[in-house]
Amino acid sequence: MNRIDAKFQELRDRGARAFMPYVCAGDPNPELTPKLFLTLEAAGADLIELGVPFSDPIADGPTIQRASERALAHNISLQEILEIVASLRPETDIPIALMSYYNPIFRMGEEVFCKAAQEAGVDGLIVPDLPPEQAQPLLEIAPQYNLATIFLVAPTSPPERMKLIASVSTGFIYCVSVTGVTGARTKLSDEVAPMIAELRKHTDKPISVGFGISTPEQATQVTQLADGAIVASAIINVYEKHINDEAKLLTAVKQFASDLASGVKA
Repeated sequence: MNRIDAKFQELRDRGARAFMPYVCAGDPNPELTPKLFLTLEAAGADLIELGVPFSDPIADGPTIQRASERALAHNISLQEILEIVASLRPETDIPIALMSYYNPIFRMGEEVFCKAAQEAGVDGLIVPDLPPEQAQPLLEIAPQYNLATIFLVAPTSPPERMKLIASVSTGFIYCVSVTGVTGARTKLSDEVAPMIAELRKHTDKPISVGFGISTPEQATQVTQLADGAIVASAIINVYEKHINDEAKLLTAVKQFASDLASGVKA
């Protein structure tokens, strides 16, 4: 059992839900990434999704695109990101799901990448542009290194596809709350509840919802239905206002994340 499985089991045992904030590795600079991690954990994060910046992030809206551009301006590499994870492991045992487009993984080589990810302390992989039908090599290699394979379900996914994704996902299933790209929304989509209800027919694996959650109230709504809430763009929107003042940035992130964590646990 890896850290993601253990965390969801622990939360289920006490009737709790997971708060999973997102960090874009290297944004606004690589030195701040570990501090953001530890700040989010102190604010109540149960797991953290660590994004690998990419030059063509097709699933991401303008906020995460800006974060990726800032990170890539520092020439941060996948290897350096894994080194950041390794540097954090003596200080935290929080589960880490690495979100990367397929190209950086393919360039490193799937086996080399999975081995390096495990050694660094990564617990799961989210590859948004890799559908299950094309993921066989990764599905065979990742379990050998105790890495969860987390796939995305969208509101447009038909029941048969949900069943397929549920069967190959480990750790948790990532429910995309809206059709489209990432980004904070003012209202939770009406598609979330029926999507989760359909997915529950096919699996008892944990379900986490992301894309568009921006308030504690939305986090509460989501976690009344699902096992976890993933928040990305809304956190970046908060720290972008203090991008040149590290102390203010970390204070603002801690306050906002604490509010979101309270929403999840409401």
